[in-house]
Amino acid sequence: MPLQDDRIKNYKNKGRDADEMRRRRNETSVELRKAKKEENLLKRRNVGGTVSDSDDPTSPLKEVGNKLMPIEEIVSGIQGHDPVKQHAATQACRKMLSRECNPPINNVIKTGVVPRMVTFLDQEDRPDLQFEAAWALTNIASGTSDQTKMVVNAGAVPAFIRLLSSTNMAVCEQAVWALGNIAGDGPQLRDLVTNAGIVEPLLRLVDNNVPAGFLRNVTWAISNLCRNKDPPPKFEVVCVCLPALHMLLHHTDREVLADACWAISYLTDGPNDKIQKVIDAGVIPRLVELLGSSEPAVLTPALRAIGNIVTGDDKQTQAVLDAGALRAFPALLSHSKGNLQKEAAWMLSNVTAGSREQIQAVVDMGLVPHLIELMRTGEFKTQKEAAWAITNLTSGGSVIQVSHCLENGCLEPLCNLLSAKDTKVILVILDALNNILGMAEHIGQLEQVCLMLEEIGAVDRIEQLQGHENESVYRSSLNLIDKYFSSEEEDSSIAATAGDGQYQFGTQESVPAQGFNF
Repeated sequence: MPLQDDRIKNYKNKGRDADEMRRRRNETSVELRKAKKEENLLKRRNVGGTVSDSDDPTSPLKEVGNKLMPIEEIVSGIQGHDPVKQHAATQACRKMLSRECNPPINNVIKTGVVPRMVTFLDQEDRPDLQFEAAWALTNIASGTSDQTKMVVNAGAVPAFIRLLSSTNMAVCEQAVWALGNIAGDGPQLRDLVTNAGIVEPLLRLVDNNVPAGFLRNVTWAISNLCRNKDPPPKFEVVCVCLPALHMLLHHTDREVLADACWAISYLTDGPNDKIQKVIDAGVIPRLVELLGSSEPAVLTPALRAIGNIVTGDDKQTQAVLDAGALRAFPALLSHSKGNLQKEAAWMLSNVTAGSREQIQAVVDMGLVPHLIELMRTGEFKTQKEAAWAITNLTSGGSVIQVSHCLENGCLEPLCNLLSAKDTKVILVILDALNNILGMAEHIGQLEQVCLMLEEIGAVDRIEQLQGHENESVYRSSLNLIDKYFSSEEEDSSIAATAGDGQYQFGTQESVPAQGFNF
């Protein structure tokens, strides 16, 4: 552990150990993973045909018929042995299940036809019947967890996996769609599907020469195999998807790109050894390119994936910086979508938790003023992430780097957030102020910084926090006042020496002759 101890002492998160910082990152990423339904659906119901209809003018879905068959006739036809009636009844069933509003999934399940339709999946000499049955079962599996399990319990998963090798593209695609719905139900069914052997035949379908609509379903199904965290998928099973995902990241279709990025974001959401596997797959350069996408549906998961990678160690973070990721961040931090601003600030908070060289890269790219502006004007969640980024910089940065924050006016927006109702935000700000004041004391400029804080009303705010209901806030604010603003401590000439181990802000050469610039 000597290297880790040295890391903490020299630049990383003074006052908090590495484990505490890692926990914070994971907590934040849990919040940021809560994707909106329109961005990332777990299940998809086929209401108008396979996605590749528009690419295939000969699709069997082109037939239309408005007359609905009575449910009794549907059940009789499916359970019977007349091939013509079987097909007509199964088709009528899938039409009923494909309507836009309130499909009668439970009513169909109660008729007992699900196991019978599962047997139709193995009718290799009748691809038309296979297709209709697969579509009907897909829509049942798109329902609630209990409805999905009815399809699984009827033995559909092995049958659908066999259909992944079907020479009929429409049948194969519908099997992909059904399996994607089942895997998207949650960790239990995801693991059931992977244990049943979906991965290899599904990856064989990754081919840029197939219609884009078909590839959308394949990519989405792969992403569902990689998602969920309680528990996460077996990494040794899903990491074999990385070469295919690398290829899919270079596709031109927006939905293919989006789901490939989501899959990468799930695979990077974990410990450093998993992050390293993804880095080794060579996806970082393309993810960085996609940070310049004009499509929020692509940009959001690409940024999520990059953000997850920089929660790793400094070397892994550096791989992202070496690929030029920071060049995209002026635009990301000023994006019209608040959620993207928030994720960009979160990503930078993990970079500023790194080495001084990595902090300097953020400074050199001109990102500190953007972060300070977000603390002023962003949505609250964005302000919170920007505050973390600045706090981490004050914790691990040099005097010159912290001075850069002060020059750009970080104190007032930081202190304005002391009135937030979020206890964690208050503690983060108090941490930043403690870092800044400690550094000011170290270089003999405590009086000037204290005066600045007095002028913007920060001292009054800190004093008010001594009555806060949260004990950590109370103690932190009390300690700040006692240490830097009480009458006993007004002699600012009493500075911490470089050798006392309290504030090691770099060598004396890193301290500008004029101290802080305001």
